[in-house]
Amino acid sequence: MKSYDVAILGAGPAGLSAAIYSARYGLDTIVISRDIGGSANLAHQIENYPGYLGSGMELMQKFFKQAENVGAEFLNDDLINIKKKAGCFEIVTTGRKICSKSIIIALGTQRRKLNISGEDKFLGKGVSYCATCDGNFFKNKTVAVIGGGNSACKAVLLLSGIAKQVYLIHRGEIEKCEMVYRNKIKEKNNIHILNNTIPLEIGGKNSVSELLVDRGGKNLPKEERIKLEGVFIEIGGLPVSDIAKMLKIKIDKEGYLVVNNEMKTSINGVFAAGDVIKSKLKQVVVAASQGATAAKSAYDYLQK
Repeated sequence: MKSYDVAILGAGPAGLSAAIYSARYGLDTIVISRDIGGSANLAHQIENYPGYLGSGMELMQKFFKQAENVGAEFLNDDLINIKKKAGCFEIVTTGRKICSKSIIIALGTQRRKLNISGEDKFLGKGVSYCATCDGNFFKNKTVAVIGGGNSACKAVLLLSGIAKQVYLIHRGEIEKCEMVYRNKIKEKNNIHILNNTIPLEIGGKNSVSELLVDRGGKNLPKEERIKLEGVFIEIGGLPVSDIAKMLKIKIDKEGYLVVNNEMKTSINGVFAAGDVIKSKLKQVVVAASQGATAAKSAYDYLQK
C-alpha cells in the first residue's frame, strides 16, 4: 500500500489548486477524482477569473496541466471508503488502496433536484441539469430554465442563442443573479421571465412536452401548462459530504463541512476547500484560493 503526504479528493478548481501548491511544497501528492474540472467544466464562458476569458473546461485543463507538471499524481477512480488509522488515513478506491498522512477534501457539490413528478422519468429525454452539455439538442425549440441565481441566468443566456424561446422560471424574483447577467437577459427578445412561479410537474409521453406551473403562488393558486420540449434545472447544489460522514467530520445543518480560516476541519490532518464548504461567493477564484490555503495548512501540519 503506497503512502503519500497529501491525498486530495476531488479535481475541481479547489482540488487542482491544492495539488499545484502541495506539489510545489515538495509534498508527495495524489489527486483522486472521477473527472478533471468538476462543475467548473459546465461553465460555457468564464468572464470573472482574473486574466482569463474562455470556457470553464479550458481553464480547468490549464489547472490540471500545471498540477501535473509540478509533480502531482492523478488517480481516475471512485472513492469507496476512508478511515483513520495510526499514522495515516487509509483510502480505498475501486481499484486501489493507499495511505496518506493528510487529506484535503474538495469534492464540490452534486446537483439539487426539484423533486417533482416527471423529473426523473424524463431525465435525458428533455430534462437536463447542464445547459452547456445538452443545449445543442434543443436548437430552435422552446425550453425553460428553472432557477434564479447566476447559474440559471448563464444557462438562459446560452440557450437564448440556440433555442427559439426560453422561459426563465423562478419561485421568487430574479434578484440573486448578478446585474450584468440581468441586463444581458433584458436585451434578448426570446427570453421570457416568469417570477413568483412554482414548477409542479413535468409532462409528456416519450419525452418532455409540457411543464405545469403555479403562477399565482401559495395564496392564489393559478395553474398553467407551458408547451415546451426541454427543462433545464439550475437550482444550485448540495455538498458531497459522504466522506465527511465516514470520518465523522463536523458538518453544518445544510451538509457543508465546517472549517476555520485555515481550511482545517474538526479532524486533525483533514482539510477542506471549494464548494464542499460554505462560502458567500461560489466562484472559481474563491475555490482556487481556498485550495491553496488548504495545501499550505496541510504542509504546516506535516512539518509538525
